[in-house]
Amino acid sequence: MLFNSYIFIFCFLPIAIFIYFYLNKLRLTQASTSWLVFASLFFYSWWNIAYLPLILTSVLFNYSITQIITSYDETKKNFFSKKAIFLFGLVFNLSLLGYFKYTDFFIENINVAVGANLPLLQLTLPLAISFFTLQQIAFLVDSYEGLAKENNFLDYAVFVTFFPQLIAGPIVHHSEMMPQFAKLRNKIVNYKNIANGLALFSIGLFKKVVIADTFAIWANVGFDDLQTLSFLEAWMTSFSYTFQLYFDFSGYTDMALGIGLIFNIKLPLNFNSPLKKTGMIDFWKNWHMTLTNFITTYIYTPINRSYNRLTFHKAMWATFLTFLIAGLWHGASWMFVIFGALHGIGVVINHYWKKTKIKTGKVLAWLITFNFVNFTFVFFRAKDLSDAIKVLKGMSGLNGFSLPDLLSGFIPDLKKIGVDFHPFMGDSIKFSWLIFLYIGLAFVLVLVFKNSVELIHRYQKSYKTALVSSLLFFVGVMSMNRTSEFLYFNF
Repeated sequence: MLFNSYIFIFCFLPIAIFIYFYLNKLRLTQASTSWLVFASLFFYSWWNIAYLPLILTSVLFNYSITQIITSYDETKKNFFSKKAIFLFGLVFNLSLLGYFKYTDFFIENINVAVGANLPLLQLTLPLAISFFTLQQIAFLVDSYEGLAKENNFLDYAVFVTFFPQLIAGPIVHHSEMMPQFAKLRNKIVNYKNIANGLALFSIGLFKKVVIADTFAIWANVGFDDLQTLSFLEAWMTSFSYTFQLYFDFSGYTDMALGIGLIFNIKLPLNFNSPLKKTGMIDFWKNWHMTLTNFITTYIYTPINRSYNRLTFHKAMWATFLTFLIAGLWHGASWMFVIFGALHGIGVVINHYWKKTKIKTGKVLAWLITFNFVNFTFVFFRAKDLSDAIKVLKGMSGLNGFSLPDLLSGFIPDLKKIGVDFHPFMGDSIKFSWLIFLYIGLAFVLVLVFKNSVELIHRYQKSYKTALVSSLLFFVGVMSMNRTSEFLYFNF
């Protein structure tokens, strides 16, 4: 079930909200929590009910292992040490993720490396396994270190499965979520939160179906359909994917935060205008912020602690290794490894540059940062190295700068690529002016306007704001003429 689907917006979500608050109104708090867990699991199972046993197994196992850890009595003689139990839980989670996500990838590379012909398992990646596994690893580590504890299974289940953030984040911590669920005032309908939540949801819906899905058309043609790209075609292709990814994932996050707010739950911020930033350090502090916090706390910091004597150079090596792992987390492909390595190098260079204390103007720093991000996202999108080289070759001008090819050869007719109609597009729209218009508007949106969370913080109930929110919602709903999953569902 997609956030950008009629059945979710007009059926599932209203029913889930009404029953949850109605049960709380009757003071049936355990029943309301049970309902939220049931609704979340139903939401998760909508894609494929075969995934349900997997997430249930993961939740039951992690709850059980953390109960053993938090109740461990070191004064008694125990067969296993607390650390051994923790490591067993950690290995279980990593093995579950590794089996489904990376087994075929490793088999493919073994076949290439030694000339073997081992058959692939053809495993289907279970939906959201990366996100709910990371979230539970964080809770496992926090439980081991005495920073988190949850004795109520229903509360733990709702912490993991809460449907607004279940599929693609934000990655949340127990300490962020559960105190909010425990507050009695959060169990009562809050009309201000509903208004703000619907406004945020409407912004996210508009980002996804009107902006991101439009850029997807051009990005897909440039990456998948055309064999060669001229200079401008390649740059328009790369810009299209950069903005598709940004508006797709930030749109999903806005919708998740908006739904959470309707339930009186404030999910953590995941985007804070990252494309405005003037350095790779700041970019990653503001892009997929909950993932950055996770890899900093649970990967980067332990690597640094492993050194007998930490130096700046060793910390930079830890940074690079962390980004390699973060790149591979996104998917079982060498393209993601390259992406992670490049961003690791970018962040390390940024750190070394800051030590020189040489000042660069904000405009130049932004140009370098944005173009580096745009360049590396080519690897993030490409299916293989030859696909990436095709786009980069065009961006470098090696295929020529021919303007006539640009105007006549790139997306001459949307019907030819299977797009019957899209809002603000005719049945047959030339690339020449439309893509420039969209890219120009995208730059204005990300560089000039406040981001959606900033707008909501300044949101004042009035006819004007209600009209704008309603218009965005209406245009978004009317644009849902084709089903399109969010990009981070694949990770």
